[in-house]
Amino acid sequence: MRDQDVRLAVRAHLHSLHEGDSSTRIVEEMGIWSGAVRIDIAVINGELSGFELKSDRDTLDRLPLQADYYSRVFDRLTLVVGTRHVEKASVMLPDWWGITVATGTDAGVTLAEMRLADRNPNIESYLLAQLLWKEEALAVLEKYSLAKGWRSKPAKAIHERLARELPHDALSAEVRAGLKARQEWLRQPVGNQRDMAV
Repeated sequence: MRDQDVRLAVRAHLHSLHEGDSSTRIVEEMGIWSGAVRIDIAVINGELSGFELKSDRDTLDRLPLQADYYSRVFDRLTLVVGTRHVEKASVMLPDWWGITVATGTDAGVTLAEMRLADRNPNIESYLLAQLLWKEEALAVLEKYSLAKGWRSKPAKAIHERLARELPHDALSAEVRAGLKARQEWLRQPVGNQRDMAV
């Protein structure tokens, strides 16, 4: 079972789950921490959900660090893991992470939910705000009449202001709306807004 086989199975499952839902956007290789790390698949709708994929051919060496980074931003997280790694991986993650087991069969990859993802109790507002590009963040400040004197400030300061001034629920909603409305990723025109790389 290759990495690509797991990705194709998860992608098909998520498309089936959200088919016809115009309020959902599915993004592959979404960067966080200013692109320092990328989660395999993100689903953006009423929540920001992340799916990290580890096939039997992968190692779990990076998982603790990835889990730490992702756990500061996403509302819900699920590890999709091959049977070879499931026992070891399950003890490396916070209890609120979901775990889905990917098993290779003659017909392809089957996915079985082992643990349902709960809501993340510890999201960091600044890192959440940092998911927005500078102009997107400024537009949010403008919406809340907080942009005066801030347009020439560096992105870091603008993200800090957003995190400080907006209640978490409002910030979260604005970030999700900004990500869903984004027309370009990596400065490239996007043809299909449902699937794109960050």
